[in-house]
Amino acid sequence: MRWMTLLGIACVIGALAYLRYGGTPMTAQIVIATALGVFLTVLVGTGLMSLIFLSHGSGHDEQVDDPFDERR
Repeated sequence: MRWMTLLGIACVIGALAYLRYGGTPMTAQIVIATALGVFLTVLVGTGLMSLIFLSHGSGHDEQVDDPFDERR
């Protein structure tokens, strides 16, 4: 979780730097919306990807029946 949080913070810093040096006027609303949007998007994305790897590694994916399997 720490690595995901650090990645999220790094992405927020990168996004804010991109907006700042791109000439966008940096109001408080833009900073807050960008920081929350980028941070939460990175956390949700990395969290879901972690769950995919956890599910695959634990064997839960093999227990699901395929309704389109013609061998049944």
